Amino acid sequence: MGTTGKQVAEQRECHVSPGFEPVAEAFFTTIADGRKTGAAVSVWVDGTEVVGLWGGTANAETGAPFTHDTLLPLASITKGLASVLVARLVDRGQLPSFDTPVAEVWPEFAAHGKGDLSIGDVLAHRGGVSAPRRGLVEAEILDSLAMADVLAEQEPLWTPGQGHQYHAFTHGALTAKLVAIGDGRSVGTMLSDEATKPLGVDAWIGLPEAEDHRLATIAPNLSAPPPTPSDCPWADRAVDLGAGIDVVELVHSQSGRRAELPGVNGIGTARSVAKIWSATVVPTDGVRLLSEETARQLRAPRSVGVSVFASPPPHQSWGAGVMIPSHWQWYLTADSFGHDGAHGQVAFADPYHKVGFGYLTSQSGDWERGRSIIAALARVLR
Repeated sequence: MGTTGKQVAEQRECHVSPGFEPVAEAFFTTIADGRKTGAAVSVWVDGTEVVGLWGGTANAETGAPFTHDTLLPLASITKGLASVLVARLVDRGQLPSFDTPVAEVWPEFAAHGKGDLSIGDVLAHRGGVSAPRRGLVEAEILDSLAMADVLAEQEPLWTPGQGHQYHAFTHGALTAKLVAIGDGRSVGTMLSDEATKPLGVDAWIGLPEAEDHRLATIAPNLSAPPPTPSDCPWADRAVDLGAGIDVVELVHSQSGRRAELPGVNGIGTARSVAKIWSATVVPTDGVRLLSEETARQLRAPRSVGVSVFASPPPHQSWGAGVMIPSHWQWYLTADSFGHDGAHGQVAFADPYHKVGFGYLTSQSGDWERGRSIIAALARVLR
C-alpha cells in the first residue's frame, strides 16, 4: 500500500536533530503505554526546531492516534502567554513600565488600598485578589473583563504587595484588562495577530468551533487522592470562584472553550507554544516578540518562597506573570522563564541557550514527565 500525502507530511515533520536523541528517549518514556494517552514535544534552538515528536493515542475511546496537529488544553501555560503579550505592550510603550502603579492605567483598581501596587506585582500574584470575595456567576466567569471589574472594586484578601498567592483563575482577568487598556484588542485577538499568525502556528485563547475535532481527550490521574477542602477557604475559592458549579468542567465545555480566559483556557500544539517561547528570546522565522531588556524585566524575580496561604513545598517562583526557576521547576538556567499547567504541561524559553520548549500531554497529573525531558535537554546542551 502506498504512503498517503498526509503520512509523508507527518513523517517530514517528526524529527530529531543529531545530538538530541536523549531528548527523544526521555519523551517516549513518558508515553510508554501509548494505547490510552499521548503527548508531543517541540524544542527550538536558535530559532530552529531541533526536536519535533508526538506519539500515543489522542482519544482512548475511538483509538484516534496522536498526530502533529492534535490540540491539547494549555491550562496555566496560558498565563505565561498572556503575560508575554502584556510585556510586549510595555516593550513598545503602550503600557508603562512594570514598576508603574497599576492605578495609573486602571484607576478603579485602587479601591480599598490597592492603588500602590505595581503592574509587575499584579502579574506576580501579589495583588490580594487571588479569589473573589463574593461568589461569581457563570457569565462573570466566562467574561474576563467582567471578572476584572469585580476584582478591582473588592477589598484585597491580604495587604497588596506583602506576599503572594497563586491567582489560579483571576490572573487571566487581570491580564485581559491590562491588554484591553494598553491595546484595545482582546488577549485572544492580540495573540493571533501578533504571535500565532506571524509564526504560522496553531494556538488560541478562545478556540474556534471548527477546531474542536482536533482536541485530545484528557485522561484523569487515577492514582491521585480525591481533592479535599483546604484549611483556607480563600485557597479553595481561588479554584471554585464561589460559583457553586464545577468551574474546571465549565472551562472545558463548549462555552468555556469559546470564551477568552487568558489564565486557563488556551489550546494549542506543543510546536506552537515552543515556537512562541522561542520568539521571546531569539528571532524565529523573522519574529521577535520581546526585546532583550523587556524579557529581562519580565523574568526578574518578584514572588519567591512560601505563599500567603502557605501551600506545601516545593514552592514556585514568579517574575511578572511568568514562572522562573525554583525548587518546583528548574528549567535550564537561572534566566529561563515560562509556565507550566495542569495535566503536566510545560513551556518555557531560555535566553542563554536560545531555547523555546513545549511539552503537552493528555495524561493528567504528573509534572515529572516534563521535568525528565527538560533534564535530558539540559544534559545535551552542556
